[in-house]
Amino acid sequence: MPPFDTTHHLSTLKGVKHGFFGRRGGVSTGIYAGLNLGLGSGDNARSVRTNRHLVRDALGAATLQSCYQVHGNHCLLVTDATDTRAEADAMVTQTPGLALCILTADCVPVLFADAQAGIVGAAHAGWKGALAGICQSTLKMMEGLGADRTRITAAIGPAIQQPSYEVGPELRDQILSVAEWSAGLFHAGQGDRLHFDLPGFVRSVLLREGVGAIDHHGADTCAEAETYFSNRRRHRLGEPDYGRNGSVIVLCED
Repeated sequence: MPPFDTTHHLSTLKGVKHGFFGRRGGVSTGIYAGLNLGLGSGDNARSVRTNRHLVRDALGAATLQSCYQVHGNHCLLVTDATDTRAEADAMVTQTPGLALCILTADCVPVLFADAQAGIVGAAHAGWKGALAGICQSTLKMMEGLGADRTRITAAIGPAIQQPSYEVGPELRDQILSVAEWSAGLFHAGQGDRLHFDLPGFVRSVLLREGVGAIDHHGADTCAEAETYFSNRRRHRLGEPDYGRNGSVIVLCED
């Protein structure tokens, strides 16, 4: 079974399993070496399916569901697994055994759970989606099903961290035009470059939304080449493509 990480608060919830999977384990080779879960990558499709089955089995799930992520704010209610990947950047389910899998390669994955209500969610929060309200959309859908945000635990998974995330002033201006409170998440770099704390932005959003508990994994996908896939790192190396890390949550079956 491939290794995976967990976070403290999510691990204490009865009836919920989760895992943050990087590139360790798996059967892919070459630039995708390891546990590439990306259906949209150029990797061998059979290898990706095998990797996804390994992840499913590692968490004892019946099925593994992803969506076609587009950096938006649409959250999808998932009741049954399907081979069709609908366009969305978050998923919510009440179905035991149906594992929700968010794919990232620097963006921020967020897992959500209200164990008392039996509702879990997973979101893909790049800067565009985070700014557009993908976390808020996920919380709203969970609440519509009976969750209470004060009971919800959210876990921010491995993502690009501030020292690795260099951006230009135009991105800062765009973000501040919507979220003035986030000015302190930009640190000066060389010239007009800045370093943006994207996981910190997501955490601040969750805090402002009144989520009950928040975990933060803290690993840097860009800096930890042996452990995680990274789109920004592949650009620096001039590689043609990249694998995807998986962040997965599932309600346990009785």
